[in-house]
Amino acid sequence: MQGYVIVMILLVIGGTIIDMIHKKSAQYFFENSQKQQANAKRTVGGGQKIAALIGVVLKEVMTSGEFENPMRRISHLFTMYGFILFVASTAVLIFGYPTSAEAGVWPMLWHLGAASLALGGYWFWFAIRVDVSSEGHKWYQLAKADLFIVSALMTVTWALVWSLSGAGKEGLNALFLALFILSATTLFSTVMWSKFAHMFFKPAAAFQKRMTKLDGSQENLPDLGDLTDPELQAKFPDIPEYMGTNPPNMGPGIKSEAPQHY
Repeated sequence: MQGYVIVMILLVIGGTIIDMIHKKSAQYFFENSQKQQANAKRTVGGGQKIAALIGVVLKEVMTSGEFENPMRRISHLFTMYGFILFVASTAVLIFGYPTSAEAGVWPMLWHLGAASLALGGYWFWFAIRVDVSSEGHKWYQLAKADLFIVSALMTVTWALVWSLSGAGKEGLNALFLALFILSATTLFSTVMWSKFAHMFFKPAAAFQKRMTKLDGSQENLPDLGDLTDPELQAKFPDIPEYMGTNPPNMGPGIKSEAPQHY
C-alpha cells in the first residue's frame, strides 16, 4: 500500500504537469503577469502583496468565499476539507501505522473525512450541480467534467462500505476493497481529464486578480477606483443611478430572483 500511494502521488504530479503543458496554464499566467506589469499604474508594496496573499488564503482557499451561492459554498467546504482529511489520514495510517492496529485518533479522522466528502459531494451531485435543473439534465448524465467528482464519490463510498463491512480481504470484503482501489486509481490517474488540477491554479489566479486591482492594471478594464467614492459618483452620476449606493452589490435588482444554479 505504501508503494501504491507513492505511485498515486507521482500520477497526480505527472498529470498536473501534462495538464499545464496541454492547456498552457503556466504560459498563460506568465504572459498575463508580464502584461499586468506593463499596464500597472501604481507600485504595489511588499505589505500590500502580503495582505493580498493572506486575503487569498482566507477567502478563496480556506473559506471558498468566491461562491455567492451559500449552499454551493457549504457543499464545497464539506467536499474540500473531507478530501484533505481523508487523504491525509490515509497517508498517516499507511506510512505511520503499517502493521499496528493501534493508530490512535486517525481511523476516526479517516471515517470523518470520507463521510464529509460523501456529504458534500452527493449534495452537490443531486441538488446543486451546475445547470441540472435549468437545462433539464438528469443526475445520471455524465460528461468528462464529472470525472473528478464521480471518482471521488466512488472512492469514499466504497471505502466506507469496505470499512463498515469489516475491512477484510475475503468474500464481499475483497470486492469492496477492489472497487475502493479501482475508484481511487481512477481519481488520481485522470488528473489531465478532470478538474483535479484546477485546485493548484485557483489560488494563483485569485492572487493575480487581486494584484491587478492594486496596481491599477485592472485586466485592461478602466481603473475607476472605489465605486463608492462620492467624488467618483459625482463625476459619473450614472454609477449610483444604475448600480445603487453600494455598487459592488449591483443594487437590489440582482437579488430579485434566487439563483437556481451557479
